[in-house]
Amino acid sequence: MVSKNQIKLITSLQQKKYRKQEQLFFAEGVKVVQELLHSNFELQDLFTTKQDFLTVPKNKVHAISEVELKKISALTTPNTCLAVFKIPKVKEMVEKGLIVALDDVRDPGNLGTIIRLCDWFGIETLFCSEESVDIYNPKVVQATMGSISRVNVVYGNLETFLSQTKLPVFGTFMDGNNIYQEELPKEGIIIMGNEANGISTSVEKLVSERIAIPRFGNLQVTESLNVATATAIILSEFKRK
Repeated sequence: MVSKNQIKLITSLQQKKYRKQEQLFFAEGVKVVQELLHSNFELQDLFTTKQDFLTVPKNKVHAISEVELKKISALTTPNTCLAVFKIPKVKEMVEKGLIVALDDVRDPGNLGTIIRLCDWFGIETLFCSEESVDIYNPKVVQATMGSISRVNVVYGNLETFLSQTKLPVFGTFMDGNNIYQEELPKEGIIIMGNEANGISTSVEKLVSERIAIPRFGNLQVTESLNVATATAIILSEFKRK
């Protein structure tokens, strides 16, 4: 069974302030939980409706009913398990290779997908502005499908970071240079902007190279691409070059 105190704690972790206070977050679903169990994340408790985790210490596994799981789940349709993990200490950031930087990305699904893309394309570091959505938001964790354990995500003042870096800074704009015609380096910082407003004016001033994904549609009326979709295209082109 899951106790009332456990229910209260887990449901509180849906809010950033309580995740920060308790230094805990949770993940749901066998695929995501298994990925995190094989990572450097430390498990606190695992709640499951099935006997799928035979290698996990018995004192950390709690059998619960589907009704109980629904009480602690953040999903509309709960999976079969939920695991609570300790938030690890932030790793020191190494400025090498390609780094993706997010300027106020607010949608959890977008951040989770971008983390997964970084994992796919071998991007070791993702820098997020302080206004960006929290990496340990349950929806972000879900969207990463386990990649959260393999990408170093750092939060900080984006303007300060960009003003101090020695790497070239690439900003994505509608009026930038055609990315398919650019000579792209193996090292640099790629800035992706806010879903509604793009890259902020203050950050734009620190961009050294403006790039764009050209539109090929006949009507040329589509205003923009989803930020995660644009990240996939841009990372693919940087790696292809």
